[in-house]
Amino acid sequence: MVLHQQDGIKLFRSSLPYINAHRGKTFVLMFGGEAIEHENFPNIIHDIALLSSLGVRLVLVHGARPQIDQRVTLRNIESKFADGVRITDKQTLECVKDAAGSVRSQIEALLTMGLANSPMHGAQIRVCSGNLVVAKPMGVRGGVDFENTGVVRRIDTTGINDHLNDGSIVLLSPMGYSSTGEVFNLSHEDVATQAAIALKADKIMVFSNYEGVFHQDGKLLRTIERPALEAMMLGGEITTEHSVLSALTTSVAAGISRAHCISYEKDGALLQELFTRDGTGSLVLEHHYEQLRGATIEDVGGILKLIKPLEESGALVKRSRERLENEINQFIVIVRDGMIIACAAVFLYPEDNCAELACVATHADYRGKNRGERILEEVKARALENNIDTLFVLTTLTAHWFLEHGFLPADLGALPAAKKELYNFQRSSKVFTLQLR
Repeated sequence: MVLHQQDGIKLFRSSLPYINAHRGKTFVLMFGGEAIEHENFPNIIHDIALLSSLGVRLVLVHGARPQIDQRVTLRNIESKFADGVRITDKQTLECVKDAAGSVRSQIEALLTMGLANSPMHGAQIRVCSGNLVVAKPMGVRGGVDFENTGVVRRIDTTGINDHLNDGSIVLLSPMGYSSTGEVFNLSHEDVATQAAIALKADKIMVFSNYEGVFHQDGKLLRTIERPALEAMMLGGEITTEHSVLSALTTSVAAGISRAHCISYEKDGALLQELFTRDGTGSLVLEHHYEQLRGATIEDVGGILKLIKPLEESGALVKRSRERLENEINQFIVIVRDGMIIACAAVFLYPEDNCAELACVATHADYRGKNRGERILEEVKARALENNIDTLFVLTTLTAHWFLEHGFLPADLGALPAAKKELYNFQRSSKVFTLQLR
């Protein structure tokens, strides 16, 4: 029990930098009607309440497709679609209004609940909604009249910001209104992306029935640049829902710096993505200003130049050019304007189910910008791809950095036999390990 409490304390302390970073920021959270019907949705509401209490400005955008389908079926109305888009006639529009209103009331009720001994006790959350989305008809496309199906024309950013400034959560439904008094059925993906873009949101977080963006080979893509994601989408290489992918790429292409995809089925996914180093889902970015890639033989000179000062200070073991040329395929580098500014190597010991992180170096002029973290994430990904469970590192001068990134002190017994034989007792390097799963 004591260990469990200590783990909780450690987790809370490690989340403090993220709490400070997110305070006052604007996040748009998008979830479909399927998420609302899932048994985990009350837990998502509790996590949303926690975010609000920590000073995050929240705009929630909900869908209602399954709820609309239920009402259409109950009223024996024929569902009509064209290119995957619902044609909303007058009868169907009544189902849309009924479903969206019901879902909105359900969410508001959950956010208002404050029973004693519950996570919402004392939250006192205010939820605001209204005619904050101006819409226009989709019109006639390809000879098909979509009637009361519309698209977002404008987001009332002044009205939304007024509510956010008052400390309220803003709730947007998949409906919009025109200046002529018409009501339109909108896709919640359109509402969420246009709201994020208009508000210049710091993040858009999209809930999916997948844990993130998955490649067709089953690999979860933790961090991916938008152009690469779009290329894989065109090639049919991604299995995550197209509507989710479209929301992610559209938002990032329009200037939203970070778009996240997380699971609505996994308890705590929202908090884990925002307040832990590794997260739980996928992050889509426009591009990294600097390129992270595997090293090639042409990089040997640049790596030698980078690590020379650290070798002279005793922080790194000296490597000859010949040794580096032989090991170059194990190296990862970050390149900026043709210059190597960071590097690391990963050496696999599959028979011992572990890997060594070695030769971690960042140019003195480029420290403090998470480059080490980027390389560490790539090293971890390489290790996991090779079914490695444990990373270890030997260091003399940078123990604090590894401790800050989740490594734990270990003794020589944690090293694979082949590495123990090469251990230099004169350097007396400290050993640290990191469990990857």
